[in-house]
Amino acid sequence: MTCDDDTFGPARSPRLRAPLAALWGVVMLAAGGCEEDPGPTAAAGEERSGGDTTVFDASVNAFSLAARNMTFERRQRFVVGNSFFNKNWVQAPASTEGRDGLGPTFNARSCSTCHLKDGRGRPPAPGEEFVGLLLRLSVPGEGADAAPGPVPGYGGQLQPYAIDGVPVEGTPQVLYTEVEGRFADGEAYSLRAPTYTILDPAFGPLPATLQISPRVAPAMIGLGLLEALSEEELLSREDPEDADGDGISGRANWIPDVVSGALRIGRFGWKANQPTVRQQTAGAFLGDLGVTSSLFPEENCPPEQVDCAAAPNGGAPELSDSLLDDISLYSSTLAVPGRRGVDDPKVLLGRQVFRDIGCDACHTPTLTTAADAELEEARGQTIWPYTDLLLHDMGEALADDRPDGLADGREWRTPPLWGIGLVETVNGHTNFLHDGRARSLLEAVLWHGGEAEASRDALLDLPADERAALVAFLESL
Repeated sequence: MTCDDDTFGPARSPRLRAPLAALWGVVMLAAGGCEEDPGPTAAAGEERSGGDTTVFDASVNAFSLAARNMTFERRQRFVVGNSFFNKNWVQAPASTEGRDGLGPTFNARSCSTCHLKDGRGRPPAPGEEFVGLLLRLSVPGEGADAAPGPVPGYGGQLQPYAIDGVPVEGTPQVLYTEVEGRFADGEAYSLRAPTYTILDPAFGPLPATLQISPRVAPAMIGLGLLEALSEEELLSREDPEDADGDGISGRANWIPDVVSGALRIGRFGWKANQPTVRQQTAGAFLGDLGVTSSLFPEENCPPEQVDCAAAPNGGAPELSDSLLDDISLYSSTLAVPGRRGVDDPKVLLGRQVFRDIGCDACHTPTLTTAADAELEEARGQTIWPYTDLLLHDMGEALADDRPDGLADGREWRTPPLWGIGLVETVNGHTNFLHDGRARSLLEAVLWHGGEAEASRDALLDLPADERAALVAFLESL
């Protein structure tokens, strides 16, 4: 028998593994057989979350830096894209060339209104404006497999703001109810369950069948690396029928590319409903700012909104292709910050807990980008995003009951976890999940259900020190 024999099998709990490993080390030392096991260590390159693109910055600007391997020439376009990402758009007509055409209805005046410092939005506190969180709207389609349709008078997304002379669609509101619970060791916790309403609807009563899906603005880092993952890499992790019986049945969301018309794997958005950074960017300009592009050339004015349709625009399209390309490049090359404390014993224990309770079944730690990826900075990179980009059933508690592409009302894309430990530093809050309902990382895990129910239940059984270690690991990402 040797020191690296897995004598006790693949024990699922670090509480069991650690004492047994320590005991075996003592026995072998006494027998003169080998040296004591030094315990878990960080993997080679684990701190380089974005491969060669990684920046090592834990400041308030950690999400706003260019990929470290970006050339000087390409950084000039990055700077241009950054400028247009952060500056407010204005009502047309205006002397501000290239930045007029806001609205007529909109959710924000700039990309950075919601993605402050290229980071993560949050739900509004009482009395605050409703920014950083938007409400997708729909009514059920006809037939069991029909896609949801736009809401008459309101379209597919609530627009709570408008330019002069155009009425807003309504005022969104979110209220919370506390849901109490306890860990197995008796420690209490509380989760807040949101309820969304729309006050003062301007274009007629909202239908009884209204479907609302809240979406908080995610952090912008690492998008180009995620787009650089090959379809083969992602599809190799699909298991829609749970053929291996592990309770995890991830599947890709296939989305039309609006330029080619071909179906491509969705990678971006909370339900993986956009296939490329460029299409995601153009979609956000239309849906959130009311700015048209060659990809989405029609103003967001439902037929019932006469004043919206009659308002002046900033040209056709309002966002030029060259500017769309610069903003897409900027969005694609925002660097992922490197890990902190990867060798810290508490972080390493938390990493083991993360694995033992099954979080890595969906939050895949490491992937490799394609060697021939279109984005040169992203080619052939070993990255640590902690996602598979696939759709998973997250249970009824997180369901929005609104299909999106192939995603049903209970399915969400596995969000990348890289950078999650710096959200408080960059954005001043710790609100997580698709609608920001979770007020901490621990609350976020406790909301998991569906395919993640077993992991959630395992978390409930953990002792306090292992719960704290798990949070320390997540905060290191």
